[in-house]
Amino acid sequence: MDQSSQNTYHDKVVIRLIQFSIFWAVAAMLAGVYLSAELVWPWIDFGQFWLSFGRLRPLHTNGIIFGFGVSALMATAFYSVQRTSHTPLFLPKLAWFCCWAWQLLVLLGGLSLLAGYTSAKEYAELEWPFDIVIAVIWVCFGVVFFGTIYNRKIKPIYISNWFYGALIIVIAMLHIVNNLAIPVTLGKSYSLYAGAQDAIVQWWYGHNAVGFLLTGGFLGMLYYFLPKHAERPIWSYRLSIVAFWAFVYSYIWAGPHHLHYSSIPEWVQSLGMVMSVILLAPSWATMINGIMTVSTAWEKLRTDPALKFIVLSLAFYGLATFEGPMMSIRSVNVVSHFTDWTIGHVHSGALGWNAMITYGTFYFMVPRLVGRELFSTQLANIHFWLALAGTMLYIMAMWAAGVSQGLLWLSVDQIGELSFSFKDIMASMTPYYVLRLVAGIIFLLGTVLMGYNLFMTLKGQHAVRVTAPPVNPAYGVS
Repeated sequence: MDQSSQNTYHDKVVIRLIQFSIFWAVAAMLAGVYLSAELVWPWIDFGQFWLSFGRLRPLHTNGIIFGFGVSALMATAFYSVQRTSHTPLFLPKLAWFCCWAWQLLVLLGGLSLLAGYTSAKEYAELEWPFDIVIAVIWVCFGVVFFGTIYNRKIKPIYISNWFYGALIIVIAMLHIVNNLAIPVTLGKSYSLYAGAQDAIVQWWYGHNAVGFLLTGGFLGMLYYFLPKHAERPIWSYRLSIVAFWAFVYSYIWAGPHHLHYSSIPEWVQSLGMVMSVILLAPSWATMINGIMTVSTAWEKLRTDPALKFIVLSLAFYGLATFEGPMMSIRSVNVVSHFTDWTIGHVHSGALGWNAMITYGTFYFMVPRLVGRELFSTQLANIHFWLALAGTMLYIMAMWAAGVSQGLLWLSVDQIGELSFSFKDIMASMTPYYVLRLVAGIIFLLGTVLMGYNLFMTLKGQHAVRVTAPPVNPAYGVS
């Protein structure tokens, strides 16, 4: 084997992961749309347990987070770490194992949720055999990623790799600690923790899974692909480093804000609230860094749909990371907790931030991976407006529903009894739920258009052979 082929980047696995990510996006969003329809017409579960809200809802969240999200993160991490390290992937066969094993895990895990096997923990519903498999695949992911960085041909480790590295390390820690359990049967286990301790550990995991996977991992995507696509260096590399460390040290403490007005100690609730508010600083530092990076490339926004998605995702990132800390404050949380406002907040991040930046990144990567133009820029522009319309309609419907619910539940009469019953309040939510259903259909339609567009771009094509640049001794690893 000649030297050039040994230095060729391994991009076929990246293409396959992108394809899987799009598949899971469509499948999991379809489940989400069906769930929205069930809230309007509850009878469409047809009396089938596997179509019930309680089983489809974790299928939707797991499909989005682990199917769509993690597949996208693996794809972009494998793509960018090679180019920022000037070296091919370490153990490419192990990267292929991560790719295929992860898809099989998501498929079988989803089927187990439909069958009713669940640990009943938010974002950690899969039972103990799947938890072990997740840990094994995740370690393999880390071996490939950090092995590639170890073999890098240049001394600096670019900021995107810091965020991807934090994603791998912290998610492994969170997953293992939260899922410590005593197995009873192959499909049932009991948590090692109990009561308030179990709740604290669960939301230490639950919020930081959002933080280090749906935020930290996608920030790694942002810091590589935004400057690359804007053809500008990051506005302030120093600010990105400061934001990284502030993000890592602050986010890990924010979980207890999910447990306000519960039986956990009040100082723990207060700590979660304070650290959540502090998170405004690193979050907005990154948003400002991204906006300033693209501030001299606005002309590209008129013709480049990929950059439109990435820049729009920054706006939603700023919105979601402002709203979250505000909702952690007790006087706001008393209205928002257990209402659809929380659902609106989650989806402003999931649709506006995670999905938008992933879509923009895919529109950037796929044509370059196969060396041809995007099949249809017009379809990509239509997708952009569908995604924006769907996201805005969704979150406005949920904000209105959530604030209404919170205020109605807090309303009491002259003798201190609730003015409205739970049943009456929920019956009044139907118009908002219809709007959410329409918004979900619009967003799903845009995602299907993207899938078709990228499929036609990839059709009959193979990954372009890209060779790592020669080592410059002045920048070699010391």
